[in-house]
Amino acid sequence: MAKHARSKEFRRKRSLNNRRCMLLISIVLVLGVIVMMSRVFSLKKRQAVYIEKEEYYSELLADEQKRAEELVEFEKYTQTNAYIEEVAEERFGLVKDGEIIFIAQ
Repeated sequence: MAKHARSKEFRRKRSLNNRRCMLLISIVLVLGVIVMMSRVFSLKKRQAVYIEKEEYYSELLADEQKRAEELVEFEKYTQTNAYIEEVAEERFGLVKDGEIIFIAQ
């Protein structure tokens, strides 16, 4: 009978220890999941900021590419006679032969 009582007590203690271990493992797992979820939310916020920056810089890049194209076109225009005549008239007041100048008073 004593042997039976000891084995019963031993099983009860072992069962209690198993429950404690399972509870401890469960708590550790839950805490791990909470930490991981907080990191996921933090990373998603950071990702949203990076996406906004990417959109802003993409627009900025497109604007600068457009400006570069305009500068190339302006450079071509400055090589033409029309541009030279325009600058001569505006800056230096030169006129072509045969043009009539009217002075407003």
